Amino acid sequence: MENPVIILGAQTVGTAALDAFQSNDVVVYCLLDDDKALQNTELNDVPVMGNTDDAQLLKLLGKKCEVFVATDDTASRRSLTSMLHEEYTVAPVNAIHARASVSEHAWLGHGILVGANAVVASTAKVENGCIIGPNAVVEAKVQVGEYAQLGSGSILNAGVEVGAQAFIGSGVVVVAGVKIGAKARVGAGSVVVADVPAGQTVFGNPAAKV
Repeated sequence: MENPVIILGAQTVGTAALDAFQSNDVVVYCLLDDDKALQNTELNDVPVMGNTDDAQLLKLLGKKCEVFVATDDTASRRSLTSMLHEEYTVAPVNAIHARASVSEHAWLGHGILVGANAVVASTAKVENGCIIGPNAVVEAKVQVGEYAQLGSGSILNAGVEVGAQAFIGSGVVVVAGVKIGAKARVGAGSVVVADVPAGQTVFGNPAAKV
């Protein structure tokens, strides 16, 4: 990546994104965060400057800077991504850690974070704005909808479908062919052996409705 990156968000997701870019020797120009307590501080020697809608800095986007949306809240990530598209005609770049393994035959959208040692296999499809935590595994023919989140060490076996904005906790195993509905939530450490309806929360081994 030739241009430096501005990261929108300096908390948990922002820290992971910064680590991913720095692992690839990508220059991060600054981070922006709406929490005033974080502004005028540094994260890994990179300054945290103004709010995430700072027009003076965002006007650099496009020819001079790339952008990555790393706010912890899913609704905020979606809103900021829409704002960038509508007002600045830019799409967030992907933040893929140097120690992650992403097949050249996988399909990735925009604004995706792939943590250290995560694996995205051939024929997997990961849509815009997803977060794939460290050591997570996305096997062949898996489909992950927009803004879904996979926790550290979670495993999606072949052919799994994860709906938009679903949350898969750390250490979850979803067996082959299972469908996780949009905005569903799977608690950490669960083993999912049956389809999960949209909006439902499940937990346990085997995972059951909470």
